[in-house]
Amino acid sequence: MNQMQGKKATLLLADGQEFHGFSFGKEGTVTGEIVFATGMTGYQETLTDPSYYGQIVTQTFPTVGNYGANDQDFESKRCFLSGYIVREWCEIPSNFRMQYTLDEFLKAQNVIGLYGIDTRRLTRIIREHGVMNGMITTEEIPDKQAALEQINRYRIQGAVKSVSEQERAFYPALQTRFHVALLDFGAKRNIGRELVKRGCDVTVLPYNANAEQIKALHPDGIMLSNGPGDPAENVEVIHNLRTIMALKIPTFGICLGHQLLALAMGGQTEKLKYGHRGANQPVIDLKLDRTFVTSQNHGYAVVNGSIPSEVGTVSHKNANDGTCEGVRYTNIPAFTVQFHPEACGGPTDTAYLFDEFMDLMQQGKENR
Repeated sequence: MNQMQGKKATLLLADGQEFHGFSFGKEGTVTGEIVFATGMTGYQETLTDPSYYGQIVTQTFPTVGNYGANDQDFESKRCFLSGYIVREWCEIPSNFRMQYTLDEFLKAQNVIGLYGIDTRRLTRIIREHGVMNGMITTEEIPDKQAALEQINRYRIQGAVKSVSEQERAFYPALQTRFHVALLDFGAKRNIGRELVKRGCDVTVLPYNANAEQIKALHPDGIMLSNGPGDPAENVEVIHNLRTIMALKIPTFGICLGHQLLALAMGGQTEKLKYGHRGANQPVIDLKLDRTFVTSQNHGYAVVNGSIPSEVGTVSHKNANDGTCEGVRYTNIPAFTVQFHPEACGGPTDTAYLFDEFMDLMQQGKENR
């Protein structure tokens, strides 16, 4: 495997450190927030997850791309991340479903890639100092100080609006049991698939759908999707959720949806030092007293103890750092989790939560 033929490329960190490697995918210059993901597989799902909007993703697993990429495993309509970093990429992948090499896929998606650097060292820097901004470029850097100023000015803004579908869509089930309104804050496609296969007709709504629009659909349940960015910047969405929750419709929230509902119900969120991104995060279900392996992708968390006790209680905790991983609400028929029970690719240990959502909607039907 000869990978030393790519164009030279540089990663410049906000603190001035430089990594020199080679380019694959699109050439050019990109600035973003550098994060690392620990998954050994599922790289196409990572690349097409809207939650990575505005970020440069570093894969900690040393070789990426061994099974190529295809048109079926997208989690959204395209790649939303800013850049992609790997130790090495597989030039001759092997899989019967493969349509593109990783290099071809990144070129088609206009994503700038970097390989041939010490990704272990980069990961340790992020772990020790926290998430930081950086720049990947295939060009010379004529003025390093000016480049550093540009890097340090970078902020991820308007993320949810940028990734949410603006038009509503409808996905019917083969045998309909329930109708679910899915608020798209940057939804992964597998959330809809998990609902449809359980007999749910799914109507996907834009991120800023309000209570009147949802009430007009007469849904049995509401799904709050994952998505990117700082949850607290979504002031309009948080306001809408307060009035939507007054409808008392059974609700299930995932990742950003979990954070947004917590903010709407009086809780607080905080930015983590380097976040949780990967397919091996241990989470304790406090009710079941069991630990599950989960897939995660988030840089913010709900602050433990910030949700008023008369409103809800923490239902899940991260076994590594004790951060809040789930909330069950007592004043509304709703529960939310920070991790991804729909993970694909990733562990499916917590898919039972979709079944709990079905039970909650059934109870809602019976109580009408």
